[in-house]
Amino acid sequence: MVDQRKTVAEDVVIAGRGLHTGAHADVTIRPVGAGEGRFFVRMDLPGEPVIRARAAFVVDTTRSTTLANAGASVRTPEHLLAALAGMGVDDARIEITGPEVPILDGSALPWAEAIARVGLSAAYAPRLETVLEAPIWVPSSGDAFVAAIPALELRFSCGIAFDAAPIGEQWASFVASPERFLAEVAPARTFGVLADVQAMQARGLLAGGSLDAALVCDETQWLNGPLRLPNEPARHKLLDFVGDLALLDPLPRAHYLAFKAGHALHVRLAQRLSEGG
Repeated sequence: MVDQRKTVAEDVVIAGRGLHTGAHADVTIRPVGAGEGRFFVRMDLPGEPVIRARAAFVVDTTRSTTLANAGASVRTPEHLLAALAGMGVDDARIEITGPEVPILDGSALPWAEAIARVGLSAAYAPRLETVLEAPIWVPSSGDAFVAAIPALELRFSCGIAFDAAPIGEQWASFVASPERFLAEVAPARTFGVLADVQAMQARGLLAGGSLDAALVCDETQWLNGPLRLPNEPARHKLLDFVGDLALLDPLPRAHYLAFKAGHALHVRLAQRLSEGG
């Protein structure tokens, strides 16, 4: 049986503050027709400009991914896009009343649980499945990289390495399915080292940040544990990776790997894939 494209069965409504701007935004995810894809609509701006959630619309990857079109932008969409892709939502109109997607608790769990509550509606259009034919390797400075290799199943793997002892070096991997995303990836919160967080706040950044929206450690311990998952930081990097690769539709079946990577490398891989490798 051919798998069908899906949208949310009912509206999903969530509000909160953005991590970087501190601005409040109301978000409503609405059902749309098959093939319309995932796209944002800035309801607070004249003309309600549309910003498509595609790699071609990325304009910045500094500390988060930013999408823009026609003078309008949306910052930090990666957790929401990861929830949509991870839960199997191909098509969605995302109405937002501010410049940044709310950070909520720092994870994708509130989005994923809300999507699970309303359920999905299958459209009468097949979900196009493509397969990666040859490996793609995107290196960066040092030993950081992202890659995609042909595989029989859609899998994501991420590794991180930090000097701070509570984080250290970690790896996480999962085979894509809504059930596994909800249990193994969506709960993982964004994280940081206290000294780095304080330095950014001193520069006027992280206006919406708090210990309720991120895991924070010093050099020896977590300051607001316990962890939800044993390797929660690495799983959060998986979350970001899935969210940035959700800028592709369809995402080719492959094993996607990242090590010491961030949004810039994630998006470079998405752009390479969108250009055919």
